[in-house]
Amino acid sequence: MPEQLKTFFDRSVVERIATMLRAAHPSFPRQRFLAEATEGLEAHELMGRARHIMRAMHSSLPADFEDAAGILLRSLGPERERAEGQGMDVFIYLPHTLYVAEHGLGHFETSMRAQYELTRRFTAEFSIRPFLERHPRETLVRLSQWAKDPNVHVRRLVSEGSRPRLPWASRLRAFQEDPRPVLELLELLKDDQELYVRRSVANNLNDIGKDHPDVLVDTCARWKEGASAERLWIIRHALRSAVKRGDTRALSVLGFSGGGALEVTASFPSKRVRIGENIAMTLSVTNRSETRQQAIVDLAVHFIKSNGKASPKVFKGGKVDLLPGASCTLEKTISFATMTTRKHYAGTHRVEALVNGRATDLGSFTVLG
Repeated sequence: MPEQLKTFFDRSVVERIATMLRAAHPSFPRQRFLAEATEGLEAHELMGRARHIMRAMHSSLPADFEDAAGILLRSLGPERERAEGQGMDVFIYLPHTLYVAEHGLGHFETSMRAQYELTRRFTAEFSIRPFLERHPRETLVRLSQWAKDPNVHVRRLVSEGSRPRLPWASRLRAFQEDPRPVLELLELLKDDQELYVRRSVANNLNDIGKDHPDVLVDTCARWKEGASAERLWIIRHALRSAVKRGDTRALSVLGFSGGGALEVTASFPSKRVRIGENIAMTLSVTNRSETRQQAIVDLAVHFIKSNGKASPKVFKGGKVDLLPGASCTLEKTISFATMTTRKHYAGTHRVEALVNGRATDLGSFTVLG
């Protein structure tokens, strides 16, 4: 996690929250809250810090959730003016959403009102999920109503909060098994006027496709009929993981089929790279047929794992549209820098081109320890 995210919740932010709560509730025990919220705070990552502050809020607010929620709502600042680009400052409300998720499940209407206000200032995509699990019917009805809300952040919550595989959040197992309730919500948003919402719709569909690839492709094929340019963007973005998997039906929806007549070769300035360095390669794509060929050409690198076995990772290459006999080149650089999300190991790394999902061997290079 980037350091900026991890360290956002420091003493200064805790003091801001205390000031806001004290202004909304003059008897709020500011000093006790500060002491509890800051003690041991630095030992946690971002979400852990937010939960730590939330627990201090709970011990300092009234025990009755209705009273506590009223104070939280009165303490809120102004709504976000823009759809995107608000920076980290809105994360100040993360403890508030966690409070609702943990303590508001027995107070449905009050919690919905709180999340409606919070999402217009931050996002309630994390806090809405326990309600989808505990009160699925009532929450889905409310989300279907919010899909028509004039506020862009409320509409985005409908699709983002119902994502089966939302990052940083627990999975919605029921929707992983049966995505139909989520698809009904996405139908209401597929032509939303804001890209901010449409991007969330695409990401939700991409999530669904990881568990139900046929449902994803069927939905995109149906949405493609009479689609606007904006909806076509959703379809392309929603199918991105399916394209990486080489799903031929997904590629067909996007207008890419065949491609078997394309010849792909690779050249390497050097076939040896050390951990911490980059390796560059150039892919040459030639149409050897007598007909026009359109294809998506991606690159799969088989990374060596700790057990010595190889596992492929697909990198986005590009779209090619070649007349008979025509050629083009694609440049790609693969980093072997040490990262927290991926550790590199020495050994021979095999490379493949994926032409509309079909693999072509391009050779290999050696990673030195």
